[in-house]
Amino acid sequence: MAITHVDGRQAAKVFLYALSTCGWCRKTKELLNELGVAYDYTDVDRLDPDEAARVREDLMKWNPRASFPTIVVDEKDCIIGFKEAELRKAVEG
Repeated sequence: MAITHVDGRQAAKVFLYALSTCGWCRKTKELLNELGVAYDYTDVDRLDPDEAARVREDLMKWNPRASFPTIVVDEKDCIIGFKEAELRKAVEG
Protein backbone atom coordinates (compact mmCIF):
# COMPACT_ATOMS: atom_id res chain seq x y z
CA MET A 1 0.00 0.00 0.00
CA ALA A 2 1.27 3.45 -0.86
CA ILE A 3 1.41 5.26 2.48
CA THR A 4 2.39 8.88 2.89
CA HIS A 5 3.81 9.99 6.24
CA VAL A 6 3.36 13.53 7.52
CA ASP A 7 5.76 14.54 10.28
CA GLY A 8 4.56 16.15 13.48
CA ARG A 9 4.27 15.48 17.16
CA GLN A 10 3.38 11.90 18.10
CA ALA A 11 0.10 12.59 19.91
CA ALA A 12 -1.44 9.30 18.77
CA LYS A 13 -0.93 6.83 15.96
CA VAL A 14 -3.22 8.23 13.26
CA PHE A 15 -3.97 6.57 9.94
CA LEU A 16 -6.26 8.21 7.40
CA TYR A 17 -8.02 6.40 4.58
CA ALA A 18 -8.79 9.13 2.07
CA LEU A 19 -9.65 9.98 -1.52
CA SER A 20 -7.61 12.61 -3.33
CA THR A 21 -10.82 14.18 -4.69
CA CYS A 22 -12.74 14.26 -1.39
CA GLY A 23 -13.25 17.70 0.15
CA TRP A 24 -13.84 16.23 3.64
CA CYS A 25 -10.63 14.20 3.34
CA ARG A 26 -8.79 17.38 2.40
CA LYS A 27 -10.28 19.18 5.43
CA THR A 28 -9.19 16.28 7.65
CA LYS A 29 -5.60 16.54 6.39
CA GLU A 30 -5.68 20.32 6.87
CA LEU A 31 -6.89 19.92 10.46
CA LEU A 32 -4.24 17.33 11.28
CA ASN A 33 -1.59 19.62 9.76
CA GLU A 34 -2.95 22.59 11.74
CA LEU A 35 -2.79 20.53 14.95
CA GLY A 36 0.80 19.59 14.13
CA VAL A 37 0.35 15.86 14.66
CA ALA A 38 2.15 13.12 12.79
CA TYR A 39 -0.08 10.90 10.68
CA ASP A 40 -0.03 8.45 7.81
CA TYR A 41 -2.52 8.35 4.99
CA THR A 42 -3.33 6.67 1.73
CA ASP A 43 -5.40 8.12 -1.10
CA VAL A 44 -7.25 4.97 -2.11
CA ASP A 45 -8.27 6.35 -5.51
CA ARG A 46 -4.60 6.75 -6.47
CA LEU A 47 -3.78 3.06 -5.93
CA ASP A 48 -3.76 0.48 -8.69
CA PRO A 49 -7.03 -1.52 -8.81
CA ASP A 50 -5.68 -4.65 -7.08
CA GLU A 51 -4.06 -2.67 -4.27
CA ALA A 52 -7.17 -0.49 -3.88
CA ALA A 53 -9.28 -3.63 -3.46
CA ARG A 54 -6.97 -4.90 -0.70
CA VAL A 55 -7.00 -1.53 1.05
CA ARG A 56 -10.80 -1.39 0.89
CA GLU A 57 -10.90 -4.80 2.61
CA ASP A 58 -8.73 -3.38 5.42
CA LEU A 59 -10.87 -0.24 5.52
CA MET A 60 -14.07 -2.27 5.87
CA LYS A 61 -12.75 -3.82 9.10
CA TRP A 62 -13.02 -0.31 10.59
CA ASN A 63 -15.85 1.11 8.51
CA PRO A 64 -18.17 -1.44 6.85
CA ARG A 65 -19.60 1.29 4.59
CA ALA A 66 -16.06 2.04 3.31
CA SER A 67 -16.79 5.76 3.28
CA PHE A 68 -14.23 8.56 3.40
CA PRO A 69 -12.55 9.93 5.36
CA THR A 70 -11.98 7.11 7.82
CA ILE A 71 -9.48 7.86 10.57
CA VAL A 72 -8.04 5.08 12.72
CA VAL A 73 -6.51 6.24 16.00
CA ASP A 74 -4.06 4.04 17.91
CA GLU A 75 -5.32 1.00 16.00
CA LYS A 76 -8.35 0.82 18.32
CA ASP A 77 -10.65 3.79 17.69
CA CYS A 78 -12.22 4.88 14.44
CA ILE A 79 -13.66 8.23 13.38
CA ILE A 80 -15.83 8.08 10.28
CA GLY A 81 -16.32 11.32 8.40
CA PHE A 82 -14.99 14.78 9.20
CA LYS A 83 -15.77 15.24 12.89
CA GLU A 84 -13.52 18.06 13.99
CA ALA A 85 -14.28 17.98 17.72
CA GLU A 86 -13.88 14.19 17.90
CA LEU A 87 -10.61 14.29 15.99
CA ARG A 88 -9.23 17.13 18.11
CA LYS A 89 -10.08 15.19 21.29
CA ALA A 90 -8.43 12.02 19.95
CA VAL A 91 -5.12 13.70 19.14
CA GLU A 92 -4.96 16.34 21.85
CA GLY A 93 -5.76 13.97 24.73
